[in-house]
Amino acid sequence: MTARSLPLVPTLVVAAAVLLMVRLGLWQLDRAREKEALLATYAANAAKPPLPFVALWPVTDAALFRRTSLLCLQPVAWTVEGAGSAGWRHLAACRLGAEGPGVLVDLGTSATATAPRWGGGRIEGRLTWVPDHQPLVARLFGRPPPPTPLVVSAAPAPGLRPSRQPDPAEVPNNHRAYAVQWFLFAGVAVVVYAVALRRRRRASRAG
Repeated sequence: MTARSLPLVPTLVVAAAVLLMVRLGLWQLDRAREKEALLATYAANAAKPPLPFVALWPVTDAALFRRTSLLCLQPVAWTVEGAGSAGWRHLAACRLGAEGPGVLVDLGTSATATAPRWGGGRIEGRLTWVPDHQPLVARLFGRPPPPTPLVVSAAPAPGLRPSRQPDPAEVPNNHRAYAVQWFLFAGVAVVVYAVALRRRRRASRAG
């Protein structure tokens, strides 16, 4: 079948879809290289000596998994999150001073969602982001809110159990697998369209 005999609109649609899928695959490869560099930074941060939280502010990805310390003058609000078999994680929004940043602190887990009796104090732990519970569709088509820093305290508040410390080894890097999927989708689209064209040619000859 010559290029002249190809149906114009379906061919353009398939070509555009294949090009988009290939572009997405290449983008995922770029993301994989960026993620690998970031994971190396995370691993290095985990071995570094602690820094005060104010020295890491404003928090970026490059500061995650660093050991840090702060003085929570007062917990101004409490939130809870499900922690699987551990029950509930208790997060305190801490006031650090009259001026300067506030921060969320993970003070441990318990079997109930009742906030612990804790009025503040010195915190030492590791820095991470608050988990993003935004649906995938919202992340794809909306503007995600900026991530919120979270310090996971090494010592729990009275009456709580310690939360698991953030571990950079648990951060996934699935971008290469996603790239392979996009390239496979592009290949399948080409094969399916080629088969459809062959059947169309045979049907036209038979007619």
